[in-house]
Amino acid sequence: MDGELFPRERTVIAPGAVHVPDWLGEHRQGELLAACREWARPPAGLRTVRTPGGGVMTARQVCLGLHWYPYGYARTAVDGDGEPVKPLPHWLAELGAEAVAAAYGVPPESGAAAYDIALINFYDGDSRMGMHRDAEEKSPAPVVSLSLGDSCLFRFGNTASRGRPYRDVELRSGDLFVFGGPGRQAYHGVPKVLPGTAPRALGLTGRLNITLRVGGLGQGV
Repeated sequence: MDGELFPRERTVIAPGAVHVPDWLGEHRQGELLAACREWARPPAGLRTVRTPGGGVMTARQVCLGLHWYPYGYARTAVDGDGEPVKPLPHWLAELGAEAVAAAYGVPPESGAAAYDIALINFYDGDSRMGMHRDAEEKSPAPVVSLSLGDSCLFRFGNTASRGRPYRDVELRSGDLFVFGGPGRQAYHGVPKVLPGTAPRALGLTGRLNITLRVGGLGQGV
């Protein structure tokens, strides 16, 4: 935010979990938003996610590479229109590798598996995300989270339960959050979105969260 007293700095939130504020500049945020709007269009576009128990996620979602549904992956939008999932572009996979390098302060790992799955969640002002783990992937590669639009309260917890201890972090537009290593299976969620906090120049009402994963699932999906 303009005019704040102290600049926000890269912070290790927990072992393996790193917050990098303002990682995406204004131009790159705009490019990513434009891409998200295209990916959200049918076929296999933005959808409402329903859990097996009958619950409805308040954040809507579109997937690239592989389609996530509670609780697995498929090559088609099995809980949407049934169409083949859109491919994950090479530039987005490269962005994931750049993000890990920026968070951990090391060059991209030579020969590492490329990011091949993206889950893009759209939150309006009343949306939430309960505490959960990203547990359907077989690869231990870090999860990369990019934020666009409204700020949110992001809760990063522990690997044993959905309860305490956890730490709350404000994620703003352009922020990067990476969690891997001992934090890869930690519970995390979004208890609150802060409406009206998106950068005016971005032209987005609500929040977009792009999470990149390495599936490690092979051809059997």
